Amino acid sequence: MSTQKCLAMVLAAATLVGATACDFLLTGPPADADLFDAPIPGLTPEEERVFARGDAGFGQRFSPREGLGPIFNAASCASCHSGDGRGRPENVLTRISIGTDPAISLGGPQIQDKATPGARPESVPGGVDVSRRLPPPVFGVGFIEAIPVADILANADPSDGDGDGISGRPNWVTPADFVPLDEPGGGAGPQLGRFSRKGQVSSLLQQISEAYHQDMGITTDFLPVENVNPQFGSLTQSADPAPDPEVPAATVRAVVDYVRMLAAPAPGEDTPTRQRGDEVFRQIGCEDCHVREFRTGASSVAALANQRVVLYSDLLLHDMGDALADNRPDGSATGREWKTPPLWGLRIARDFLNGELFLLHDGRATAVAEAIELHGGEAAASRDAFVGLNDADREALLDFVRSR
Repeated sequence: MSTQKCLAMVLAAATLVGATACDFLLTGPPADADLFDAPIPGLTPEEERVFARGDAGFGQRFSPREGLGPIFNAASCASCHSGDGRGRPENVLTRISIGTDPAISLGGPQIQDKATPGARPESVPGGVDVSRRLPPPVFGVGFIEAIPVADILANADPSDGDGDGISGRPNWVTPADFVPLDEPGGGAGPQLGRFSRKGQVSSLLQQISEAYHQDMGITTDFLPVENVNPQFGSLTQSADPAPDPEVPAATVRAVVDYVRMLAAPAPGEDTPTRQRGDEVFRQIGCEDCHVREFRTGASSVAALANQRVVLYSDLLLHDMGDALADNRPDGSATGREWKTPPLWGLRIARDFLNGELFLLHDGRATAVAEAIELHGGEAAASRDAFVGLNDADREALLDFVRSR
């Protein structure tokens, strides 16, 4: 065999092996079910374009020249919501109040711990109630928005009429003046609060406008007046050189539409262990508050209408006991009450948090078992039942919850 022919055969074999190896080693993008920032299926081409514009707005990192500050907590929406999921302890926001007064005279309900040059960050004043709150996930909120009010209220039992120890109730809140009457969550008089840790916000438009204003110090057509540290006095021009409003209504609405059209991640595959965990979950009463599913009603986004929503939350307020009390009211929510957080997305949460997990309203729990054991108040009986489980049932329940 000639040297040239031998060399040709070696190169051909190497090429074949290389191609086979690449086919085996290279991976494609993760499935939408394994992401927090995937769009819901079935969007129209125009909705997909709006989704893309909103995605860009959500990810925009502001500088002072673009409007950041003068006081703020983060430079972008995305920096607080890892992959559009839950935040990390370094993103925890500090909210304050004096009784039922949201401390307006002290600079408002939230402490902005960062500032641009020429401004001074806020610090927690004395004599206030303090609540540390982890940024919640933003995926799936369009489904939550589209659940009919009557379906949510069907699970409310504020006086515990059935005597089961569970007395979930809605948080009725007054929308901000800038929320149009025809906006979901808008309207004259009290509206059902669906968003944030205590369900103190009824409208995605209000939630996102206030996030621009409070979290990033960005003025918009909806909130055009700068948020400043009242204890610092006048600002230098360098602290806030951008003209107000710094972001137009069209951008805010694009971001609203983006989060409205974010899909919820799918749960993990069913296994015999998880089936047993599901049974235990129901037997010890977890599903009394973490209601498995709802169905959406009408929506301006056709793909959101009449959809099954498996979120594991009743979206109602519950007294969670002394260990989780923050003593800070929000709307009609007391300092001991929290809205039941959905469990969806737990399956992949660690993938967007560097392998870690932070649970409860302030992120103090780093494992599902730890979070359950901190439950009290209306959840005390379920907590005690969990603590008393045998090892197999305990692990089955935890595996089930972690797979949601």
